[in-house]
Amino acid sequence: MAKTILQSAKVSAPGGIMSQGVEVPAGKMVFVSGQVARDLDGSVVGVGDVAAQTRKVLQNMQSVLAESGATMDDVVKVTVFVTNLERHFADIHKVRAEFFTSGYPASTMVEVKSLVHEDMLIEIEAIAVVA
Repeated sequence: MAKTILQSAKVSAPGGIMSQGVEVPAGKMVFVSGQVARDLDGSVVGVGDVAAQTRKVLQNMQSVLAESGATMDDVVKVTVFVTNLERHFADIHKVRAEFFTSGYPASTMVEVKSLVHEDMLIEIEAIAVVA
């Protein structure tokens, strides 16, 4: 899908794997619920390791997107919920760079007190647009 990355000279450049904004032509929209680091059997992957959890979250996201014929390249917006922003920001973005290689999605990252399971460190939801 063709997307235009928006970068205003009046706003500071993003500090991670994200864009200020993304413009897309009309297409099929896919909304991916918040994905967490759960394996197929429901167990939490990467307890205490935000990089391993982020990788599993994004792999789960890929699987959900595939059900609609979408890929990570079609993702235009993510919202990231993390339990310790200061400690985990850099590690999360290192892993995001494995999944988002260019034309980064618009992104919001928010620190939360807790997630659905005490061992979870991150949750990510997404919006994709497929041409």
